Amino acid sequence: MGNNKVWFITGASKGLGLELAKKLLAEGFKVAATSRSEASLVAALGSSSENFLPLEMDLVNEKSVKAAIDKTISHFKTIDVLVNNAGYGLLGALEELTDAEARKNYEVNVFGLLNVIRNTMPILRANQSGHIFNISSVGGYYGEFPGWGIYCSTKFAVAGMTESLAAEIKPFGVHATIVYPGYFRTDFLKDSSLLLPENPIADYKEVRQSQSAHKDDINENQPGDPVKLAEALIKVSQDQNPPLHLFLGEDAFNMANQKIASVQNELGKWKEVSVSTNF
Repeated sequence: MGNNKVWFITGASKGLGLELAKKLLAEGFKVAATSRSEASLVAALGSSSENFLPLEMDLVNEKSVKAAIDKTISHFKTIDVLVNNAGYGLLGALEELTDAEARKNYEVNVFGLLNVIRNTMPILRANQSGHIFNISSVGGYYGEFPGWGIYCSTKFAVAGMTESLAAEIKPFGVHATIVYPGYFRTDFLKDSSLLLPENPIADYKEVRQSQSAHKDDINENQPGDPVKLAEALIKVSQDQNPPLHLFLGEDAFNMANQKIASVQNELGKWKEVSVSTNF
């Protein structure tokens, strides 16, 4: 199989999705790539070819998702690896974000991803093979970042769904991996990918500090190399026993360990209360 595999990548016109698509095409894989604008894909990756299919897809419209997957099947005959990468950031305190702002983040990051899984699984199930990578974030495991509550919760949702998904699809020989990247140098922190609240509340000083830190200091100084992230995903896709949880970046690795230690500490400290509640 190797390089004949067909990859379907959402949100591939920029960021991690773009780097992954570039790397795969350079190595001779077949790639179906989606974005809200086909023109942006063609500009970044070239026109449709034997190995590449650019697709305009609206993640939150199930008909649009199904149409993109149907086109992929007619072009490449199958899908072997699905990468759910599309999504955007939202940085605001829970109190300041409106219901509409919060729901829209879920609509794309969670329900959009579900649309893709729902329409891709019949193919993978029929093939009795395949691999789904759901791109969460280290914020989908460790959420103690003021101002990132809604975004983190969408990524926690992705992680929780993927744990169940992995158990559901295992009998069909299909793997699922939750990818938790730390900070990688992409345009995720630029205005197009990171939205701010329409009605900020001045009292939330830590949230404002987080906003200015992410926009001014962290943006373009992230430690993670997106090309190496792409290489890591390709490597994991070729493993017979891929991980369910994949942390990428030293920062993500350290935060995960920090949370595990903190939970273990609290389990020990509150054990008496925890186990005292049986009949």
